[in-house]
Amino acid sequence: MDDNPRDWYGEPRAAAKARAGQVSPGLRQQIDDTLDARIAKFYADIPYADHQMSGKEINIEYYKRHNIETILRLRRKRTIDALAIGYFSKRDPVRGAKWAHYVEDEMLHDEWFAGDLAKIGVSKDEIYSTEPFASTKLLTGYLQYGMEFEGTPLALLCSVYFVEYVTTKTQPSWVRNLEQALGREKLAGARRHVGTDIEDEHATFVWDVLVSLVGSPAEEARVIEHMEVVANLWVAYFLELYQHVVASGTADAGADTGPAEAAATSTAATTEAAAGTGADADPFAAGKALAAGLV
Repeated sequence: MDDNPRDWYGEPRAAAKARAGQVSPGLRQQIDDTLDARIAKFYADIPYADHQMSGKEINIEYYKRHNIETILRLRRKRTIDALAIGYFSKRDPVRGAKWAHYVEDEMLHDEWFAGDLAKIGVSKDEIYSTEPFASTKLLTGYLQYGMEFEGTPLALLCSVYFVEYVTTKTQPSWVRNLEQALGREKLAGARRHVGTDIEDEHATFVWDVLVSLVGSPAEEARVIEHMEVVANLWVAYFLELYQHVVASGTADAGADTGPAEAAATSTAATTEAAAGTGADADPFAAGKALAAGLV
């Protein structure tokens, strides 16, 4: 997408029309199909990946740290959302207004997760004094790099689309299982968050903003690249979480271990499948290798 400062600050709706974006008709379906495949592989390959979805005795330390990390990630990502508002306010105020409304809607959702944690004895002081995982810093750093050094929110919007899409595919079943194990009242915040994402069709909204940044085959390829990088950074996060809580012995030894959880006993074991070429190449190889260097 051309980005000439001489074209900034024009009539807002004309600016929005000029940045309508041109993408291949099948691009979104291609990405959605890829994400569906990545979700299936995540459950099959990553230790403890299916724990919150199907575990009967929930590892409470794993659950706590995952939600703490979610809150820490949300708090840091909001600063990058603000940079995106600045980007759009100069070039496309119509979409800037829409993105600002979305950010307003999402801004304080960390309070919902903090409310759930309070019901199992985790204080706000404990949450906000926790040092984020290295994988969390890398993910938020990747998004900020796009804004600060590439001058575009494309990486951010790809990441947000990834999260919104994957949320609709995975979180309803996670929340249902956790409600059964911990009590429905303890998941009020998580249920509210997922409901907002689904009812307001956040994935479709984000896609419509994302494509305003895409106007060539090269930029479409960049979208696919961002999606793969983000997927691998999430893999690195879940491996770091597993290693920090479960493999280190922090976790309750009596907690359930499902098929994917029992498949690996250390981060090193998950890197064995990273080899391969062509059709046999592991799409999570980068995330597994990254996690191995973090823990």
